[in-house]
Amino acid sequence: MSLSGIIFNIQRFSIHDGPGIRTTVFLKGCTLRCFWCHNPEGMHRQPEIQFYPDRCLGDAECARVCPEKAHAFTDDRHVFQRQVCSVCGECVESCYTSALELTGRSQTVDQVMTEVLEDRVFYQRSGGGVTLSGGDPLVQHRFSGELLKRCRQEGLHTALETAANCLWSDLEGLLPFTDLVMMDIKHMDEHRHRLATGVSNRRILENARKLAERGQALIFRTPIVPGVNDTAAEVLAIAGFVREITQAGVSNGHYAAQTPVLELLPFHRLAAEKYTSLGLEYRLRHEQPPERAKMEELAQAAQAQGIPVRWR
Repeated sequence: MSLSGIIFNIQRFSIHDGPGIRTTVFLKGCTLRCFWCHNPEGMHRQPEIQFYPDRCLGDAECARVCPEKAHAFTDDRHVFQRQVCSVCGECVESCYTSALELTGRSQTVDQVMTEVLEDRVFYQRSGGGVTLSGGDPLVQHRFSGELLKRCRQEGLHTALETAANCLWSDLEGLLPFTDLVMMDIKHMDEHRHRLATGVSNRRILENARKLAERGQALIFRTPIVPGVNDTAAEVLAIAGFVREITQAGVSNGHYAAQTPVLELLPFHRLAAEKYTSLGLEYRLRHEQPPERAKMEELAQAAQAQGIPVRWR
């Protein structure tokens, strides 16, 4: 029997989630609660209803079909009572303006692979493949492992985007079927990391060290977020850690051809509407993304550690 997982998006023709043209499979569930997350719909593992009030025309059909009476219309205002919603999806089916959307559906490995394989020719021509993202694929590690294994059997390049805040045994179990791991390092200071993400960074850094020691192909990613890690000193500390663990991998006889890369990714505000749709506060609504000069400054600080650095 094909395993099932909770998927909230399958994005074809992706070019930022690994080499070449890729299909990125987004799985729900994450152990971090980063307040700038670009995919807040991936935080919780279970399906959710997203509500976009500005799209609602007020026909109240959702209120008529909802078995939990989670929708109410008062004074021409649509009120969605999320706390009583059972996420049955009846309201979504009735909403022709997409003011209500279901994020997260159960799909089997077979169903996902059917869609993934439609673009095999593009993977072959571009050196692309399949990337598992989220959320964090390690939250659904059994499903992720089976999906990666099937991709490998089909001869597809595989990549994994993860925060790596997981048991090493869960991550290690995916590595035989994973060509590239892209993992976040958001801060080296444990206290600051906990304030920003809700969790310690100890397990994350230890897993990064283990990945490098075994020579896993790695791209480290640091989202540059105002007030979190946007100083040269903070980026320098991250780059120093990447250099340290890379050297450990080299000493073990790995990384002769290509060493791990550090990518600096400027935060953006494109997810603001998603937060509203999920009933969440977006704390960076009035913050500006880092300017080009700022990103260049941080990239130069990281490059001072003698490691490959990219930014966009």
